[in-house]
Amino acid sequence: MASDRGTPARNALADDRLPNNSAAPASTGTWVGTWSTSPAAAEPGTETTGMADRSVRNVVHTTVGGTSARVTLSNLYGQSPLSITRASIAVAAGSGTAAALPDTLRQLTFNGGPTVVIPPGRQVMSDAVRVVIPHDADVLITTYTPTSSGPVTYHPHARQISYVARGDHAADTTGAPYTEQSMYWRYLTALDVLSNESDGTVVVLGDSLTDGITSTAGANNRWTDVLSDRLRAEIAAGRDLPRYSVVNQGISGNRVLTDGLGRPADNPSGLNRFQRDVLERTNVKVVVIDLGVNDILRNPRLADPNAILGGLRTMVGQAHARGLKVVGATLMPFGGHRGYSEAREAVRQQINAEIRAGRVFDAVVDFDEALRDPYDPRRLRADYDSGDHLHPSDKGYARMAEAFDLESLKGSAPAEL
Repeated sequence: MASDRGTPARNALADDRLPNNSAAPASTGTWVGTWSTSPAAAEPGTETTGMADRSVRNVVHTTVGGTSARVTLSNLYGQSPLSITRASIAVAAGSGTAAALPDTLRQLTFNGGPTVVIPPGRQVMSDAVRVVIPHDADVLITTYTPTSSGPVTYHPHARQISYVARGDHAADTTGAPYTEQSMYWRYLTALDVLSNESDGTVVVLGDSLTDGITSTAGANNRWTDVLSDRLRAEIAAGRDLPRYSVVNQGISGNRVLTDGLGRPADNPSGLNRFQRDVLERTNVKVVVIDLGVNDILRNPRLADPNAILGGLRTMVGQAHARGLKVVGATLMPFGGHRGYSEAREAVRQQINAEIRAGRVFDAVVDFDEALRDPYDPRRLRADYDSGDHLHPSDKGYARMAEAFDLESLKGSAPAEL
């Protein structure tokens, strides 16, 4: 059953050996997001053939473990029905490989059956399948599509190598047929787990700074990855902190106010996608927003700081209506970048002043203060700069995670007066 909210008719428990074993005892725990990404656009060059007769093996990295799993697949940018005749999940045999640990491979089902057709503009959630998913592990989610569905819904800046094979190799554990590598995530938008390690999900909405566009590929050095590791380590050390997973809803180039081109829009604005990419994620407890720099840099005219702040406050209001706390980030410096101007710097400073004054978010993480050059605060500190004077280095991304006050994850939305 396809839906635009990703809610299945039921969650049958299944594995590849006993595909209809729905009577098996279910595990206990809480459903949380261990990984997710935002569908960003239609993949160029796939308009006619899509991924016909291809097995797409997406590689994703978990933030918490669980004893059952389910995935969400999207045909948001498709123009015809997406037919998936086989899908599977497995724990990867190691980092940087398409091979699976054989005893973890499970066939995925949808409404009890092995196939699903996803209408254009919609998504579907698989049934739950019993499989032990470790935290901090690579997981392989494979879909086989026999026919063309037109444009492929994808996330272009994965910073992770995934794989493609000709023919149906969803049940393959060796990885040998997967001779084509890809830096995209295709169709897949979420991996949830039934977890005893986590009580909820932190959802981070952002642009390329959250997407981790300049981080080392395959190393999971996005600032959200480091934040997840930090939170787990502090809890293990005995700190009284919420047991949350962290999922990344960054899209490179994303803006608070402005959509990209097309219908549906490529790179939809934060306002446009807030319901889908944040509020509809599994068991959301806290929202983190790091958006606004592209509204300043990509506006051909001088951006209106009050309009950007108004957009941020609208998202906060939507989160509060769901009882969710919102942590917001100051906008980091971009002095030296080709888009820099004194006028744009003034807009950034006006927005940051409002954020720091507590007039936008429930709590603040001051990325600007953490990463700016103390001798030239309009610029990133040299060792935190990837070299383009806008995006951080791996060290800079780590510094962002270190600057995040883990105590700010406690509590819920403030009561309305």
